[in-house]
Amino acid sequence: MPQTDQGDLKKDILSGITLTSLIFGASIYLPIIGFFASLFIPLPIVFYRLKLGRRNGSIIPVATFMIMVVLLGGMSPDMIFFIGLLILGFTLGESMESNVSIERTVLYPCTLVLFAGIVGLIFYTNISGTGLVALTTQYVAKNLEMTMDLYENMGIPEENIHMISSSLKTIEYILVRIIPSLAASLCLLVAWISILLARPLLKAKNLFSPNFASLNLWKAPEFLVWGVIGCGLVLLLPQKIPGILALNLLIILMTIYFFQGISIVSFYFEKKRLPKILSFFLYSIMALQQILLLLVIGLGFFDIWLNFRKLNQEKK
Repeated sequence: MPQTDQGDLKKDILSGITLTSLIFGASIYLPIIGFFASLFIPLPIVFYRLKLGRRNGSIIPVATFMIMVVLLGGMSPDMIFFIGLLILGFTLGESMESNVSIERTVLYPCTLVLFAGIVGLIFYTNISGTGLVALTTQYVAKNLEMTMDLYENMGIPEENIHMISSSLKTIEYILVRIIPSLAASLCLLVAWISILLARPLLKAKNLFSPNFASLNLWKAPEFLVWGVIGCGLVLLLPQKIPGILALNLLIILMTIYFFQGISIVSFYFEKKRLPKILSFFLYSIMALQQILLLLVIGLGFFDIWLNFRKLNQEKK
């Protein structure tokens, strides 16, 4: 077992609870920015789990959960989402301490969180007396209405708002059916962000950090390309159910290829020795521009044939 620095235990526990709760508070009280803030909830959980150990580190997500219940006023679909983030942070710490491969470090916690989320939703629907599909539809419709209100307050032109509002039913129909893949992709994304940010923090504090080698050399398993091709072919069929299943799987696969694509971008940023500020600026543009995101995914997907980083030649 890797050694963890206990330090001042009470101070560390209090700092972990305070920091996680502040991020949670920003998530629920700040519009737009709040969602992005929620993606960082697992980070302090991971850090203090590895610093304080399993027993002491578990106090932080448990205490934060109690604070969440008070602020949100009980159980809700949002509460299930935030509980999932707490579980993800703690299980990521467990996986990182086990020093397994990067794929297993991400896959095990995400699988557990998604399973726990399904169980939580089923439990919540039984208590509320609402079916799972009906609950999902209501939740999506409510959030779309809140989004429209936000757009109106931001002063977006009325013609644009009218165009979006006239398509709300279609958007709602699609979102309800791709929620499984969106949940899985979000879970993978949050785990990826948490690992990237946790490693330098752990090294700076001389704490245990798993040896994943250089993540900008990471490649997705080659057989996944057949999954993308298969999903594309299924989407051409007229049947709805196989098409919905294929679309969900395709979204998850695109997330994986995004990771490979961003690894290629990071590889060349490092190779060209770009300043960190410039690299951060370019990453931010990629995050905000959908076209650039698609280009990054394309880099990851076509890397299997084009080998942008020339990895095999370098090994020889």
